[in-house]
Amino acid sequence: MKIKELFSGQATQIEGEVTVRGWIRNHRKQKNMGFIELYDGSCFKSLQLVYTAEQDADGKLKGLRNGACIEVTGIVQPGFQKELIELNVKDVLLLGDCTEDYPLQPKRHSIEFLRENAYLRPRTRLFQAVFRVRSVAAQAIHTYFTERGFLYVNTPLITANDAEGAGNTFTVTTLDIADVKSGDKKTFEEICKDDFFGRHASLAVTGQLEAEVFAMAFGDVYTFGPTFRAEHSNTKTHAAEFWMIEPEMAFADLDDNMAVAEGMLKYVIRYVLENAPSEMNFFNQFVDKGLLDRLNHVLNSEFGHVTYTEAVKLLEEHNDEFDYKVFWGCDLQTEHERYLTEQVYKRPVFVTDYPKEIKAFYMKLNPDGKTVAAVDCLVPGIGEIIGGSQREDDYEKLLARMNELGLKPEDYGFYLDLRKYGSVRHSGFGLGFERCVMYLTGMGNIRDVVPFPRTVNNCEL
Repeated sequence: MKIKELFSGQATQIEGEVTVRGWIRNHRKQKNMGFIELYDGSCFKSLQLVYTAEQDADGKLKGLRNGACIEVTGIVQPGFQKELIELNVKDVLLLGDCTEDYPLQPKRHSIEFLRENAYLRPRTRLFQAVFRVRSVAAQAIHTYFTERGFLYVNTPLITANDAEGAGNTFTVTTLDIADVKSGDKKTFEEICKDDFFGRHASLAVTGQLEAEVFAMAFGDVYTFGPTFRAEHSNTKTHAAEFWMIEPEMAFADLDDNMAVAEGMLKYVIRYVLENAPSEMNFFNQFVDKGLLDRLNHVLNSEFGHVTYTEAVKLLEEHNDEFDYKVFWGCDLQTEHERYLTEQVYKRPVFVTDYPKEIKAFYMKLNPDGKTVAAVDCLVPGIGEIIGGSQREDDYEKLLARMNELGLKPEDYGFYLDLRKYGSVRHSGFGLGFERCVMYLTGMGNIRDVVPFPRTVNNCEL
């Protein structure tokens, strides 16, 4: 049986012996008794195994070490103290022994130590809670969009365009880099013609452009998959490989976009609170004591709305409190975003209508000619968690914007053609999944909500 089944409420009614399998988290040995804390990953709780010295006459049980994998047969009985049930051991089969130098001993380990032993950290209570919540949150996102009739689209991970236009991409190549010598007279384009795709290709920074293709056929679609950014950033919220949720909606303006984003965030929070209560209580007790209050406040609050211009005016009044001074035209930093959500609005807030110079080429130009119909959703404790916009649906305006930024129209032929063949207003946004998990769990570093983090100078496992 799975340990989860034993804690289902029916365990005390089970007659006869049951068999469970799992790993030893802790083994407390006393003179006349022994207690083994066993987990199998099926739930957050561990099962306490109890044996007496008489049952362990040969010392086999007492010799079991932390980290070992065992199969245990025993009788379910009411537990002592806080335990609802425990297992009176009848027989144990050692499935996989563990050496004495096992790093995860029964004591509190630092986050840094666990990062250094990333292949073992899923066995700790903290990271079992993190990755369970990550799994539940992913289920919530799929359920939210499916219930609302969105089509799930798998967009490519290898692409020939940089949708953000920033150039922070990982090149995909089959060429031997050692043979591409700096002294060669070939241009970069000529070198790429000899490559697998016959042109430069990179790992996708977003699935947005391809999702727009499907939005022009299915109406409401979303993609949820890995994306890649080659940014030399070592902050707590940046990673080279991360997952993005990106819905695209035909016939939707910026207001529609914000309504879907707010609804999605609230749905995910509620779903996680209902489906991972033990894990969320653990985070609230040991990671962030205000977590549950903050999440419930979000559920019961209407998100704030402010334009970028209004936000800058508010922030300029407190410039002496910031490391980075605020002025119209600057890109808001995390400290500015958190100030708006934590000090001014005390809740999540949508900031709209950013200067076109600091936003991507595909965002719809506002009538003022200076700003675009962009939106960022900011949340307390994190800052930006969602970025989106109404997309430019006018062919000439989009082409002019691309030329203004020095982008090659031939690299975005299909995207431009969408504006010629039945173009319609449409909107979408991107939610960084890891930042969402950070917000749900109270974890302070993106490296600790990614199973195998990829950051600058780090590609272990």
